[in-house]
Amino acid sequence: MHKQLVVEKIKDILNSTKESYDQKLTYLLDRAGRIFISGAGRSKLVGNFFAMRLMHGGYDVSVVGEIVTPSIKDGDLLIIISGSGETEQLISFTKKAKKLGADIILISARSNSTIGDLADAVFQIGKPEQYEKVKGMPMGTVFELSTLAFLESTVSHIIHDKGIEEEVMRSRHANLE
Repeated sequence: MHKQLVVEKIKDILNSTKESYDQKLTYLLDRAGRIFISGAGRSKLVGNFFAMRLMHGGYDVSVVGEIVTPSIKDGDLLIIISGSGETEQLISFTKKAKKLGADIILISARSNSTIGDLADAVFQIGKPEQYEKVKGMPMGTVFELSTLAFLESTVSHIIHDKGIEEEVMRSRHANLE
């Protein structure tokens, strides 16, 4: 029963998400000098998944907050994953990156927010009313899982569109594990 609940809810949200987002996000990724990804809590974990797959796809990507993350600069892209678009630390990152000339993307459950107002593009996953309390999917679960599925489908679009073979991706995968 609960497996079906989760699958149906994610399906419902993805069906309410604009079809053109994967192409638009791919375009913004391709024109970026470097890509930086940030989020807080479980949204940060979703960002980590996405960063890894982008690296496998050949993009120059860093996760904000890691000790080896370089400085962001003009021509770079900061992707913020935040259900609310109101997380204080992420607002601070957004303001700093914008001041330095980076482009900003917000991936969120809400199109209107502090970070959304600062962003160059907002990708709203689903509709706000779809995130009202869902029994069995507490707190940010609906947003996090839907965003993970959206970003994985975007990676699938990139791989297909660019003809990236799995063997090439595998050759970029960490081998000190």
